[in-house]
Amino acid sequence: MAMNIERIEEGDLDNNQDNNHAKSREENSDFKSVMAKWGLLLLNCMFSAVGTIGGPILLRLYFLHGGGRKWISSALQTAGFPIILIPLAFLYSRDRKTIGVSKFFASPKLLLSAAVIGVLLGLETFMYSYGLSFLPVSTSSLLISTQLVFTACFAFVMVRQKFTPYSINAVVLMTLGSILLAIRKNGDRPPGAQYLLGFIFSIVAAGLAGFILPCTEVAYAKSSKPMTYCLVLQFQFCMTFFATVFCAVGMFVNNDFSAMLREASEYELGATKYYMVLVSSEIVWQLMFVGTLGIIFCTSSLFSGVITATLLPLTEIAAVIIFHEKFTGEKGMALAMGLWGFTSYFYGSYKETKKQTQTNLEVKT
Repeated sequence: MAMNIERIEEGDLDNNQDNNHAKSREENSDFKSVMAKWGLLLLNCMFSAVGTIGGPILLRLYFLHGGGRKWISSALQTAGFPIILIPLAFLYSRDRKTIGVSKFFASPKLLLSAAVIGVLLGLETFMYSYGLSFLPVSTSSLLISTQLVFTACFAFVMVRQKFTPYSINAVVLMTLGSILLAIRKNGDRPPGAQYLLGFIFSIVAAGLAGFILPCTEVAYAKSSKPMTYCLVLQFQFCMTFFATVFCAVGMFVNNDFSAMLREASEYELGATKYYMVLVSSEIVWQLMFVGTLGIIFCTSSLFSGVITATLLPLTEIAAVIIFHEKFTGEKGMALAMGLWGFTSYFYGSYKETKKQTQTNLEVKT
């Protein structure tokens, strides 16, 4: 007690208490920051799930009941970009007084990167739509799931992605699941050269998608401003705008604009449902892009590829329920392997984040 009184008189005890309070505030701040990041990641995973599962279903619905325009179906995947203006307007009204207008808007360099990637995205959506027009959703999803392999390779080369035993395990499991599904596909193959065309275009689409994800991560890393979620939304707006312009040029050359009225009148479900399919497709696909780019912002392009590969077997299940496609034992095993791979990657990411947080706290102390 006497020692404490002396320390109080010298001011040492007060300083120690202040230091303890400061340390506690820093730990609480770090904890809240980590929880906010995980919350944002979960939200983006939900957006990605809605788009990855719902998008192919709506596109296949378009093709099955009389839709046949490849450029229209390509544009549907990116033409919903105006809805991004809603959250951007909210964020602008909230942040313009606190961070300033100059810090709110993305740099020309970042937007130029988004424009270039947008053109690649437009090409990728065309390849994907062309493949899906010939293939069942379950087969198309299988081929698109090879995107994870392309993403892993490109991420290793472009962003020096570090592989852990957990991430390697995830890639191997999901790749094996895709190979397992490829073993038995004779029952739902389209006749003649249609399957070959659909196969080639789907694989090319998977390769382009696997290239686009690391390109996006590189664009984030080379941004002249610190990346925020607001800048991610601006990046997406610009990227999908130029992808839509790319598809619109194809629609113009192919006379798709004038053919839309005729296609709507001949649609098996009626003109009203035709336009409902188009509009809902635009919204659902745009949610998928919000989720994908948000996942890259929160983690990495490889993790975004893992999420996509994990969701694709669920797309197959949805196709089995809605379109009565065959669900074989191979598809069930592939689904189990996909979920196993996702769990492996997620657990490894959790351990790495926990280790990094503890290291940061030890450095500060």
